[in-house]
Amino acid sequence: MKTQTDQKFVLAAFKGLRNGLVYGARIRAPHALVMVFLFGEGTVLQKLLTIFRLTKTHAFNLAKFVFSYKFFQGALTEIQGKKKEWHSALAAFVIGYYVFGENNAVNMQINLYLLSRVVVGLTKLAANEEIIPQPDFPVFPWFAAAVWGLVLWLFEFHPSVLQGSLQKSMTYLYHDSNFWTDIKTFLIRNK
Repeated sequence: MKTQTDQKFVLAAFKGLRNGLVYGARIRAPHALVMVFLFGEGTVLQKLLTIFRLTKTHAFNLAKFVFSYKFFQGALTEIQGKKKEWHSALAAFVIGYYVFGENNAVNMQINLYLLSRVVVGLTKLAANEEIIPQPDFPVFPWFAAAVWGLVLWLFEFHPSVLQGSLQKSMTYLYHDSNFWTDIKTFLIRNK
């Protein structure tokens, strides 16, 4: 007969749900506050509602993902008798499809954030496992050069393929700085 302690993964899933809500709100609320008030349009109330909506989406999606992932992964471990690497990959793949598969601004930002870290992590893993040779030169400057070279090329010649918020940021930095009418629009305000 199984007891609650035998099914600890269920309780861990609920704790993960709680942590997902808290962490999602902590991460998104300050970010949304700054971005919406700096670059958003609308009344103060509309901006506050946007901040709430973005924070709610981030927190609820993260909570749903953490709960479902921990439950699924824990169930696989319980069935198999021990934790295996493929449990994590399969659980995250399935739950990621359902929770973060909707193409909206919050999910896009989260997925892009993770993609950059996954690429760097996989490269480091490949070097650690000697699948690729360990570089004998500083890699980070070349990484930075490639990222910035690619993003500015895309922005200048193929801007429609970039995410909307990135396009707005790039326009403000690189195109709006080409125009001014007087000292006020040169130093104090953009337009």
